[in-house]
Amino acid sequence: MKRFLNNFLAISGVALLMLTSCKKSDTLVVTNGGTPGALTASATTLPLDKNKVSDPTTVVTFNFTAPKYTYKAAVTNTIQFDSVGDNWKKPQSVTMPLNVLTQSFNTADFNTILLKLVPAGVASNINVRVQHSLSSTENTYSNVVQMTVTAFNLNAWLYVVGSFQGWNLGAVDSLESVTGNGVYTGIINFPAGDRDFLILPQKTNYNNKWATSDPINTTSSTATVGAANNFYAPAAAGNYIVTLNTNSGTIAFAASDYYSVIGDAALGWAATGNDTEMKFINDGSNNWAVTLPLVSTGSFKIRQDDAWTNSWGTPKAGTPGDGIANTLNSVNNSNNNITIATSGTYKVTFVNPPSILGGTTIPLVTTTYTATKQ
Repeated sequence: MKRFLNNFLAISGVALLMLTSCKKSDTLVVTNGGTPGALTASATTLPLDKNKVSDPTTVVTFNFTAPKYTYKAAVTNTIQFDSVGDNWKKPQSVTMPLNVLTQSFNTADFNTILLKLVPAGVASNINVRVQHSLSSTENTYSNVVQMTVTAFNLNAWLYVVGSFQGWNLGAVDSLESVTGNGVYTGIINFPAGDRDFLILPQKTNYNNKWATSDPINTTSSTATVGAANNFYAPAAAGNYIVTLNTNSGTIAFAASDYYSVIGDAALGWAATGNDTEMKFINDGSNNWAVTLPLVSTGSFKIRQDDAWTNSWGTPKAGTPGDGIANTLNSVNNSNNNITIATSGTYKVTFVNPPSILGGTTIPLVTTTYTATKQ
């Protein structure tokens, strides 16, 4: 019996020791998600001013409270911005330094974020939230603040001079980078035999010109500041979309559609030879324009690529655009001719045509035009 009691006491002692050891061990950490911080913005309606792109002044500040957990934790806080409807699939993110609970943006920095989410020049809604991260898989999120914002394009230009315009620095053409990302595009008409050109940072001189090391009289593909040779467009005359990528040092050409005025208000209705070609305006508007004499006793239409496959006139009764001023449509080429009230010299502008790349048939569309007497 005594031996039994001794064994029992020994086993009990071991069990008690084990319980004591368990009691002294670290407590299992459980977050239960934590309580996220509360986010506020100093402004929720924010049209950005392009004139302040170089101004370092703060235009919006985001503040949030620290998230709360059941234990002390090192939390990574990231402000996320997303377009409404994207459901946070591709947010733009700014990660905060540890223990920093506020973030301010100037015009340029905030505009850069917005251009990745919304179109420029249009009031658009975005959502903003803070992601609190304990690990790559354990996140909580603040409330969502909705903002109405208007971004602006960071338009930048380079200038084109060449044999196509007589190497005239007083009448250069241009290439545009709509977002200032270093990729410049424009449409240029290269007549037969006039395919060489240079690209300039300034309109008035050849300093720091973009040129090529490719052989002369071959279509250029590389671009370098200060290179020895002129660029060469493709041998076939015509309108080309020229794309200069200053990041990769490349230049490329793609055949473009073009537009012209035809009719007895101008040169006549002959199938060939009577088109007055319009010029693409390299300003981001996607407009084509030409200045020419028009007579009130005649009429005209605008057509694509010197052909009747796609042409535009004023809408007939009951067709799309009927009754809307300065509207044209392409209803089976059976729309009405365009007329003017008084003879004179006019600048005719074809506003935002539906296509600039050749080889495709344009569906039924309406667009607008202006005819302004000079």
